[in-house]
Amino acid sequence: MLTETPVRRVASGGLARSGPACALTFDDGPNGLDTIRLLDFLRSRGIRAVFAVIGEEILRPSGISADGTPIPSGADVLRRIVADGHVLCNHATSYEDMGQWNALDVRDDMLKNLGIIEGAVGDDVPVPYWRAPNGSWGVTAPVAVRLGMQPLDVANTVEDWVEQDPAVLASRLRLAMVPGELVLLHDGGGNRAGTVDAVIEVVSERLDEGWSFVLPEMP
Repeated sequence: MLTETPVRRVASGGLARSGPACALTFDDGPNGLDTIRLLDFLRSRGIRAVFAVIGEEILRPSGISADGTPIPSGADVLRRIVADGHVLCNHATSYEDMGQWNALDVRDDMLKNLGIIEGAVGDDVPVPYWRAPNGSWGVTAPVAVRLGMQPLDVANTVEDWVEQDPAVLASRLRLAMVPGELVLLHDGGGNRAGTVDAVIEVVSERLDEGWSFVLPEMP
């Protein structure tokens, strides 16, 4: 049964495997080449994660990077996320703070974002989680539950929205990875190459140490 209390524990409380377990969650994408590089790594290590996606990023068109590399559209990246077996989380249509919104406006935005997601990946892809932009919950948690989405906690962050030095982020990520809990990172919202570098480094270390990477619990 869904709960209005945002969850931070991983499935089975992190005890399903022989070693520590953590859930990787990524906010603010899909984000072109950064998300693609992250997906390539996760696929290579057989890891499933949660991607909290924003409608305006899904609608972002394709482009060309400064060095001439083609950048896929947000919808194309979202389709890759789903094809790779990752789980989607509704993260609103934009970055706007919803903490003071009324329930009707919150519901309208959630449904609009679900529609954007459906337009990209079809109507048979579940979106089981909700995470409030900026962690500003307001009345969003009960509205999400009524729409069938479990609120996902904003916890164990590395502040990668203000810092992209890979070494700094790797050090923070080692501390943020708490056995049995999720960790929150950002694949979108700007250049996230440093975040991806840190994820590759630290997750590889943790796998060598016997950690598992699973999904957040669903009450």
